Amino acid sequence: MIDTHAHIDDPQYQDHLDDFIRLQQQAGVEAIIVPGVDETNIDAVWQTCQQYPNYLYPAIGLHPENIREDWQTQLATIHSKLSAAFNFQLSTFNYYAIGEIGLDYHFDTTYKAEQQAALRKQLHWAVQYDLPAILHVRDATEDALAVLKEFTPSLRGVMHCWSGSEEVAREIVNMGLYLGIGGIITFKNCKLREHLGSIPLERLVLETDAPYMAPVPHRGERNESRWIAYVIDELSRIYGVAPAEIDRVTTQNAKTLFRF
Repeated sequence: MIDTHAHIDDPQYQDHLDDFIRLQQQAGVEAIIVPGVDETNIDAVWQTCQQYPNYLYPAIGLHPENIREDWQTQLATIHSKLSAAFNFQLSTFNYYAIGEIGLDYHFDTTYKAEQQAALRKQLHWAVQYDLPAILHVRDATEDALAVLKEFTPSLRGVMHCWSGSEEVAREIVNMGLYLGIGGIITFKNCKLREHLGSIPLERLVLETDAPYMAPVPHRGERNESRWIAYVIDELSRIYGVAPAEIDRVTTQNAKTLFRF
């Protein structure tokens, strides 16, 4: 199992981080991607991942909900950290993705234009440095697809916390992107179960969005990467294949996308 999206830098994990990581490893979690959300948590993400090299993998980006008047200053800071992590001799990065980035109009549309500009800028970095993008899109699907199409087929990435329609899912995978499937697939009224099986398993990766979105039977609790096992079980029922096969294919998908 690989958790492609978990905020392990969150303070609620820090007091018992060694114990937490040990539990995930014992449960079969091979790796965890830890996304950034703005300039304030760059160091926390980096320092947390450096404690567990080759297990926690950092990403860096500006989350759409954190875009305000200072968005350009934040992007400049983030880009300076990103470029400093690039090894020009080896053409390798110490970051494994650009993200969490995207568009979110759910609570506030004041900065719609700025969100779109920031998304384009960060997608440009993803293409420039050949890193996958971790994409957060909420109540902004049409605008997000329009922006993403500007960068295909060069763009690699994953649509984080996917729960949308079959039609849009097909558009996304046809761009060469992956769908991130997490705990929501276990929720009682999740309509995603009705059509997800029509999407090739080879276009799915698994995630938690920890500490949020814990799957049933842990809904409402602090999420953990090891609980991806419940997501695997649900996908096994949807696709009609053994849980071990879901695990094998999605793990390989994550390794391909993030180039471990």
